[in-house]
Amino acid sequence: MGSDPQYAKYPNLLLAQHIFTLQQPSLSAHHATAHKILTTSIKEHSQAPLYRYIAHKSDGILAGKIEWDEAFYNELLKKNEEELAGYNTELKEAEENAGESEVVAAMGKKAELWARLLEKASLAAYEELLTKTASTGAKIDIVLAMIRIQMFFDDKHGVAKDIERAQLLVESGGDWDRRNRLKSYTGLHLVSVRNFTDAAPLLLESLSTFTSSELCTYTSLVLYAVLAGTISLDRVDFKKKVVDSAEVLAVLGSKHSASGDNVEMSDYGNTEGYECLETLVNSFYTCDYKSYFHSLAQVEESFLNRDRVLAQHKPWFVREMRRHAYTQLLESYRVVSLENMASQFGVSVDWLDRDLSKFIPSKQLNCTIDRVNGVIETNRPDDKNRQYNDVIKQGDQLLTKLQKFGQAVRLRGSERA
Repeated sequence: MGSDPQYAKYPNLLLAQHIFTLQQPSLSAHHATAHKILTTSIKEHSQAPLYRYIAHKSDGILAGKIEWDEAFYNELLKKNEEELAGYNTELKEAEENAGESEVVAAMGKKAELWARLLEKASLAAYEELLTKTASTGAKIDIVLAMIRIQMFFDDKHGVAKDIERAQLLVESGGDWDRRNRLKSYTGLHLVSVRNFTDAAPLLLESLSTFTSSELCTYTSLVLYAVLAGTISLDRVDFKKKVVDSAEVLAVLGSKHSASGDNVEMSDYGNTEGYECLETLVNSFYTCDYKSYFHSLAQVEESFLNRDRVLAQHKPWFVREMRRHAYTQLLESYRVVSLENMASQFGVSVDWLDRDLSKFIPSKQLNCTIDRVNGVIETNRPDDKNRQYNDVIKQGDQLLTKLQKFGQAVRLRGSERA
């Protein structure tokens, strides 16, 4: 099973969600709660760097929304310096009088202090700690802590780099628990960079073995997994891994909602339940497109607008979910009337015409619209011809490379002669 995870307490990623909430004018109803949670955390944990990062009057990302108090900041800073001095003393004594394990423990306390305060210097402290740590499991925990810090500051490049590093460590001797935790981290990162296709299997596999509560709540992981699966899985896998998944049904199942019990509060304060997400999943699978469009609008309002990971992809995601539904319906018909299709989706003919026209020119939908006769004609691509053309194209490229290679060899041979 492996040792218990270390360095998993900090940073608190929920604070990043509350910062996002305060940045969104559309979420003004949640501003008071987010403001209270942030200011309470800053006071309780003496988070001077976080206070400076969000509230400073010149460059704070929430300047004006959280009051800047220079005296309060200096008070927090003094507490941080005193705490840091204590850890530095402990580290010095360990280096002079104790063994390697005591030195590593002292360095770990110092790194966790920076992570608790949400100071970017924590990355350097964890890097130094990594060089002194011998255990593969502890090294993985350190890298996961660094990933969370970079997730807090939305450093996607840094997250990707450290996920690769964690993957190498896991492959070299990581235990079962850390392998599964890394799946959640990787899946969430892939969602953040809009790679739902690769994220879906990782997130769905993580549901039954979820232990990464330091990353997000379980219900939030279900949300990410369901949305990634809905937009990327084929119909068979979608049925098996999402619609009929015991882990998904435990959160989305109507029995759960009907019982009167509230679902676990999500990272962004949504306590309305997941009924609209359940409807989205079931209506898409049963081809109830009117209900699907209605629930998609509710999911956009209840989840996509409020979640800091999903919000940046909201326009693209909603557009792709509509295209996904159009594709599924058109696959069943050779010709379908515009009026009939508009009725199935619960929209007007003119609106459907405009929306379909966004996908047809780029061949994201294989159909044409005949407004004179009021029909949509599908023109499915010929896979055999496509494969044949791909082989011809790749063969030509290969021959060209071989010819260039042959010329280079002949030239080098003539030089030797």
